[in-house]
Amino acid sequence: GQPLGPHRLSMKPVPKLPNMEAFLSEALVKVKKQARGFLAPEVCFQAVRAAAEQSFADGVQKEQELFNVLLTSGQAQALQYAFFAERAVQKWTTSSGASWESASPQPIHKAAVIGLGTMGRGIVTSLVKANIPVVALEQNLEYLNTGRKAVMLLLEREATKMEQGTQTLDFHNPARLQFTVGFDVLRDVDLVIEAVFENMVLKKEIFHKLSRICKPEAFLCTNTSALNIDEIASATSRPQQVVGTHFFSPAHVMRLLEIIYGHHTSPTAIATAMQLAKALKKVGVVVGNCFGFVGNRMMFPYLQQAVFLLEEGSRPEAVDQVVEDFGFKIGPFRMSDLAGLDVGWRSRKDQGLTGPSLPPGTPARQRHGHRYSPLPDLLCENGRLGQKTGKGWYQYEKAWGRTAKPDPWLHDFLAQYRDTHHIKTRFIDQEEILERCLFSLINEGFAILAEGIASGPEHLD
Repeated sequence: GQPLGPHRLSMKPVPKLPNMEAFLSEALVKVKKQARGFLAPEVCFQAVRAAAEQSFADGVQKEQELFNVLLTSGQAQALQYAFFAERAVQKWTTSSGASWESASPQPIHKAAVIGLGTMGRGIVTSLVKANIPVVALEQNLEYLNTGRKAVMLLLEREATKMEQGTQTLDFHNPARLQFTVGFDVLRDVDLVIEAVFENMVLKKEIFHKLSRICKPEAFLCTNTSALNIDEIASATSRPQQVVGTHFFSPAHVMRLLEIIYGHHTSPTAIATAMQLAKALKKVGVVVGNCFGFVGNRMMFPYLQQAVFLLEEGSRPEAVDQVVEDFGFKIGPFRMSDLAGLDVGWRSRKDQGLTGPSLPPGTPARQRHGHRYSPLPDLLCENGRLGQKTGKGWYQYEKAWGRTAKPDPWLHDFLAQYRDTHHIKTRFIDQEEILERCLFSLINEGFAILAEGIASGPEHLD
């Protein structure tokens, strides 16, 4: 005899919960921090908030309005474009007319990685996760042991993440992962990835050795970030088997894999590298051979403008904030500190842009008739190499620290530098910072397309 009342959840009143306001505002701060520059997560939050504060009918109405905002937004269009671009790059072509349609990949049953620095460790981890047996090689026992420890640590972390799913990671089995200092173990591998530091002489020496030891059909890959693939291939007796596989740091996390073909690289080698990218759950992009290829070549003028902004009166934290608020995951200066300032420094020395090889009387802020800023070189000379030394464009709590804090030392250093070179400090607004950083990236992209280094705009994006 009791009244049944409304059974529909939508008809029931929304319960008032304690501390609702505090809880919601805390959640919003978290969402904003995690999704800087992204519309959708914040709009999702608004929808949840409406469900908690309004009646069902009003909440649904609000959700519909919010959905339409997203549907017509520039970000939705950009994400749709990115989705299709990732698929478009699988259909690769080269400037000589080779393409994905006529080339077929070779199977990779066993791979090797040479060099267990930051990049090598990440590449080994990626291969193990993809279930490809790996041989990891270092030049001596000390480096091998350091590398082994670091790889094991990375794999432990990955295994923990995977255990929450259904997969398990079998990396203690020597048939799956083997560490060595001897090249002889490489006789039966199908593919080798060289990941030693950026030095042409060293790389050619290794490729000459590989060419003698590996079976004739093995593919020889180099993880160089800028060096000439043809010159590396010239040290081997099989340039058609040589291909660039440029991973981005950290290699087990970043999804992009740049695949660079040289003058002699066979379509089969390109197809195999693309197949490898797929196996590693990465997006492989086939590009031509030039200094810096596509990713780094576009970064050079972008980073250069960022440093010019400092010369003229800005600060690292101001530039990074503008770029990050725009939607980049990490600004140019935090990124440089993370990668290590010595990487670019070594490359500039090799190019004869800085260091003892410069002819006397070279103006400090000019190279080869173009504007140049020695600021990054001066930081390196002061032992400030980024996170690894606890100081770079920022200061960190310790060496390898992660938390970037603005550094008063650097602000003084910049002021002195401007005095020395008679540069008048001026206020630089956010719009100028964003335009100078982004337009330099975009313009370089157009130059790369014009030269045929990339076969379409999706490849750049």
